[in-house]
Amino acid sequence: MTEQELQQQRAIQWRVAGNPIRTLDDARSFLDDVGFCLVYPVRSLLAPTFLGAYAGSAEGLPEAKQAFADPRTQPAIDLMVRLLRERSAFELLLPGEIVLLVAASLFPFFYVLFGDRNPKGLPHVKVSPLAMKVFEVLRKRGPLGKLKLRELVGHEPTPAALDRALGELWAILKITRVDYRKEEGALWDVLYRWARQALNRTFGITFPEALTALLSKYLESVIAADQDDIERFFSMHLPRQKIREAIHALQAARQLSYLTVGSKTLTRMAPLLAESGTAQVRNKRRTLPDKNSVAQVFKDKSSSSKDSSETHPVNKGLRRRG
Repeated sequence: MTEQELQQQRAIQWRVAGNPIRTLDDARSFLDDVGFCLVYPVRSLLAPTFLGAYAGSAEGLPEAKQAFADPRTQPAIDLMVRLLRERSAFELLLPGEIVLLVAASLFPFFYVLFGDRNPKGLPHVKVSPLAMKVFEVLRKRGPLGKLKLRELVGHEPTPAALDRALGELWAILKITRVDYRKEEGALWDVLYRWARQALNRTFGITFPEALTALLSKYLESVIAADQDDIERFFSMHLPRQKIREAIHALQAARQLSYLTVGSKTLTRMAPLLAESGTAQVRNKRRTLPDKNSVAQVFKDKSSSSKDSSETHPVNKGLRRRG
């Protein structure tokens, strides 16, 4: 495969080859295909974007801070809000105020990695006193917009302080944006109430299963990637050692293959064999890597990396059921 062929395949998959999404069905189909995407492009990250899919082109796409001035932004966000409203998608806040849009089918895997084992309880990590008040108010009265929140938390915090508090809770998956209204702006609610069905599906999913499932979907979405791109995308929330262990687990389960593009060796998902035995790739969703093989690889690695991984802030308290 040449670099040009790789870029062409990505463009088709990411809907930036003159094949834009315009309807709610288009948006659902796109998000199901890629699994998760950035809302706006981030130069350092290899991933599809919702704005690009709406525009049907990767040319001249603004980053988040400049997006307000682009005429394509508002209709794209309106379409995204419709996905959020019907719970076909959920948002995640990544470090650097990067927003990731996730298909409902994959959201349970993200929650296993980053969420709280007790969704209804108070935040399991240290947050500001204002964030704690915001969570308690939303738990009792949500969904709410910012104006009502300022009134109910008391002492009417500044808009900037309230934004920081909402960001703290959003980043640890305690709350989420659920709608947008012109007169109120974004509406927020506690995640456990809004995403009840999605959280119910987290039971029995282990940390290794969740990470390898998301790595697999990422590689399907980008067609092929070098390890730096993979680690850069997932290391915003996870230690690189965990990511490397997950890649090794997929290798051990024979889920990965390698592709030479120019001078680079890229990693991709192993092609699925057709029933006739030919090495033709089928456009069907692959099953997750074998549960036992993935778990065994992580078990073998755990003794050497336990101390470092448990001290990483993301992993504290994230031991999952099963």
